[in-house]
Amino acid sequence: MTETLPIAAAAEAAVVAPPRTYSVRTFGCQMNVHDSERLSGMLEAAGYVEAAGEEQADVVVLNTCAVRENADNKLYGNLGHLAPVKRKRPGMQIAVGGCLAQKDRGEIVRRAPWVDVVFGTHNLGSLPVLLERARHNESAQVEILESLEVFPSTLPTRRESVYAGWVSISVGCNNTCTFCIVPSLRGVERDRRPGDVLAEVRALVAEGALEVTLLGQNVNTYGVEFGDRLAFGKLLRACGEVEGLERVRFTSPHPSSFTDDVVAAMAETPNVMPSLHMPLQSGSDRVLRAMRRSYRQARFLRIVEGVRERMPDAAITTDIIVGFPGETEADFAATLDVVREARFASAFTFQYSKRPGTPAAELPDQLPKEVVQERYERLVALQDEVSWSEHRAQEGRDLEVLVAEGEGRKDGATARLSGRARDNRLVHFAVPDGAEVPRPGDVVHVGVTYGAPHHLVADSGLAGGTYAVRRTRAGDAWAARQAAPAAPAGVGLGIPRVGAPAPVAAPACR
Repeated sequence: MTETLPIAAAAEAAVVAPPRTYSVRTFGCQMNVHDSERLSGMLEAAGYVEAAGEEQADVVVLNTCAVRENADNKLYGNLGHLAPVKRKRPGMQIAVGGCLAQKDRGEIVRRAPWVDVVFGTHNLGSLPVLLERARHNESAQVEILESLEVFPSTLPTRRESVYAGWVSISVGCNNTCTFCIVPSLRGVERDRRPGDVLAEVRALVAEGALEVTLLGQNVNTYGVEFGDRLAFGKLLRACGEVEGLERVRFTSPHPSSFTDDVVAAMAETPNVMPSLHMPLQSGSDRVLRAMRRSYRQARFLRIVEGVRERMPDAAITTDIIVGFPGETEADFAATLDVVREARFASAFTFQYSKRPGTPAAELPDQLPKEVVQERYERLVALQDEVSWSEHRAQEGRDLEVLVAEGEGRKDGATARLSGRARDNRLVHFAVPDGAEVPRPGDVVHVGVTYGAPHHLVADSGLAGGTYAVRRTRAGDAWAARQAAPAAPAGVGLGIPRVGAPAPVAAPACR
C-alpha cells in the first residue's frame, strides 16, 4: 500500500528552493566595469540574485585585467583564497573572465583546477550557459572566442549606479602601442551605430540617470568603421539634445586622433562636461616613438592649449608611464616638463613593467627597478605639487556637485558627503545642521573652502556660505532602488525548481 502525505506536508515538501546567488569582482579599467555590469545583468536575467558577500555566493565571477601590474599574481592570489571557501561549500562555482582569461585560457584551470568556467572578452553572453554546463558535466568549461560574438551593450545589465552610467560606443583598438596587450585581447575596433548609442543613452535617462560616460578604447576614432571620421563630435552634439541628460563625459581619447571638431563640440554643447582625460604616457618624443604612440610632445601640448582656450575651467587628467625600456634621464626630464606645462588636475602614474606578449617586453635596455622607482617618486611628488596648486585655485568658488554613493572613504568619520563637480574633481562637502540632506543622485551647490592635492573640501555651508540642494529624479531613482523589495526566490536560470538542488561535487583543490 502506498502511503500518501497529508496536503500540508506535501505542500511543505514542494517548497521552492532559494535562487542561486552570485558575486562579481572587477579588476582593471572602465571597460571591465562596464562588462561586469553586463555579467551581473545576465546572471540576474537567468535567475541569480546578488549575494551579501563573496564568501556567501554560490557563483563568484572574477573579471580580470591583463594590463595592470601584477595582474596574474592578483588573480591567482584571489583564486587561492577562494579554494578553501569552495571546499566548505559544495555546489559553489568560480568563473574567470576578462582580459587575463582571454590571454591565459586553459592555463588558469591548470594552475587552479577548482575553477569551473573560463570565458573571454568576446563571449560574455556565454557565462550562464557555461555555468550550467559545468554543473551538469561536473568538469571545467573553457570557452575563448577569437572575435566578438555579441556586442556587450546588447546584453542585459545591472548597473552599479542609477544616477550615472557607462555607455560603450566601441570595443577593441586599432593602435599598436608596444607596451599594451589590449588589441590582442579585445580585438580590432568595432563601432556601434550612433542610433544604438543614443537609444541606450535615452533609456538610461528614462531610468533616472543624469550623467553618462561614453566609453571606448579610443573614442576619437569612433566612426571609422562606418566611414565617418567626424562621428564622435556629432555624437557629443547629439547627446546635447537628449532631454534630461545633464552631464556627458567620455574616455579615453588618443592624442593622435584628437580633432578640432571634438574640442568645438565639447565647448559648444552645454551638457558635455569641462573635463578631459587624455593619456600622455611620456613627454619624450624618442620614447613616444618607441612606444608607437603616433603623436609627439608638441602635438599633445597644442591639444591642451586648444581645450583651455575654448574651456578655461577645464580639468585635464592623464596617464604617464615611468621607466619605459631605454628611457634616459633626459627623456624623463621631458616628461616632467610636460607635467609642469600642462598643469594636469591629476595623473594616473605607472611604473613600467614587462607584459608578456607585448613588443616592449622584448626591447633591450630594460631599466633597473631602483631607477624606475626613483623616477616614479619624483614624478608623483611633482604631480602632487601641481595638483595641489590647481586645487588651491578652486578655493572660494561655488561648484555644482552631483552627489555620489561611496566616493568618500572617510565620509563617516568626517560627517561629510561626497560627489563630483562638473569638471570631475572629487568634492567632500559638509551639510549644515538642520539643512536638507541630499541623496546620491541629487545636486548640491557648495562653496570650496580648501583645496587638497587629491580632492576639494566644501564646508562653506557651516559658516553661512553657499549650500543648496536640488532634488532630482536621479535621487528619486536611487531612493526607489533602496526601497525595492528583495528579488523573489524560487527561480533559477529561468527554470522553476522544486526542492533543494543536489550538491555538485567540487573539483579537488590543490
